Amino acid sequence: MTRPNIVRIANGQGFWGDSILAPVRLVREGPVDYLTLDYLAEVTMSIMQKLRSRNPNAGYATDFVRLIDRILPELVEKKIKVVANAGGVNPRGCMDAIAAVIAKRGYKGIKLGIVEGDDVFTRIDELTTAGEKLSNMDTQAPISSVRDRLTSANVYLGAFPIAQALDQGAQIVITGRGTDPGLVLGPMIHEFGWKTGDHHLLAAGTVAGHIVECGAQCTGGNFTDWRTIPDMARIGYPLIEMKADGTFVITKHDGTGGLVNESTVAHQLAYEMGDPKAYLGPDCTADFTSIRMRQDGKDRVAVDGVRGGPATPFYKVSASYQDGFKAVGELTISGPDALEKAKLCAEIVWKRLASDGFEYPASERLVEYLGANTVHAGIAAADRADPSEIVLRMGVKGPDEAKVNRFGMELVPLVTSGPPGVTGFAGGRPKATEIIGFWPALLRKEFVTPKVTVVTVGT
Repeated sequence: MTRPNIVRIANGQGFWGDSILAPVRLVREGPVDYLTLDYLAEVTMSIMQKLRSRNPNAGYATDFVRLIDRILPELVEKKIKVVANAGGVNPRGCMDAIAAVIAKRGYKGIKLGIVEGDDVFTRIDELTTAGEKLSNMDTQAPISSVRDRLTSANVYLGAFPIAQALDQGAQIVITGRGTDPGLVLGPMIHEFGWKTGDHHLLAAGTVAGHIVECGAQCTGGNFTDWRTIPDMARIGYPLIEMKADGTFVITKHDGTGGLVNESTVAHQLAYEMGDPKAYLGPDCTADFTSIRMRQDGKDRVAVDGVRGGPATPFYKVSASYQDGFKAVGELTISGPDALEKAKLCAEIVWKRLASDGFEYPASERLVEYLGANTVHAGIAAADRADPSEIVLRMGVKGPDEAKVNRFGMELVPLVTSGPPGVTGFAGGRPKATEIIGFWPALLRKEFVTPKVTVVTVGT
């Protein structure tokens, strides 16, 4: 096949809940070869697993289906390919939903690809019997301590299965859990023919993917010098211009808001970096200290010099487990002496609960006074000591759902049985909700076999 000089890869989602307009604008406001969409976070997998347990056809990002329905004409006309981890814990169900959209729209001959094999939730006992410890990477606790409470378990697959689906002609590739940078690295491997031993090239693609994986966070979003960011309402989402030699430019479409400079890119580079000399992934390791950046014109940052090494023999496992219950509620305390009254309200709640036999240890309590330097306490000085309004945020957690729910009954009564100026109770009583715990682990790669399937819709 003829290799391109430059491949343009745009990322239009940093998480499930990111701007629904971002991917629409990306395909309409400038040239794009690939649109990537990152929907998954650790807790998202558990939510999707729970949804699928109730409905075998659920378990994927439904927003993705609505998006494809909206932009399918542009994708077909402009020959834009899409790579998304919207499959969650049910890539096949997501593929079926996209196929239905394509059929409804009357298009034929569009190839859909899915990548499966990341979900090891039903294999935990098999894996531990085979000698895999799956112990918690942070605490070293054995997985047996949470085995009966596990809600999901997925490995972070790499980019080569995505490239394989693209090699087979897929225009839309849907994956389950994989690495965030892998969504953009897969198209690079496909377009440029990079191999597993091309460590420096794979590292360059990984770095590029890491820069854009949080969407607009590298184009001015969440930026310290926020006053310098123009037209944030129309912030442009990021675009990678990648060359076959691993050098690339981070930019955005002309005429959009936001800003791309060395500082905005560096802010994102530092995100979840870990060891800067060994950023680990299933395809390679990347040395972030080798990265060289320079401004290459307005809203263009050129990156080169990236060095990499071999991948580790493990996949990272993202597992989750049921870790008790929590209930959190808020009230607004207004008027003179708001902070003093808010503190009295909190004291009243704990005393009333205790009088009814419900004690909560300090480790299971939450009390915050928003507006009194709660978020940056100990870091930034409060501007004033007597705010005229305070949001009292209180909560409890623990293994007993009934006890957690009992706490929720004591906030609203403060409106008429506490100090004056209490309002903001329209949300009603806070109810107990499940706490999802995160369980990171390692699994040897030989226990996982990615599966790629490509089908043609409307043949």
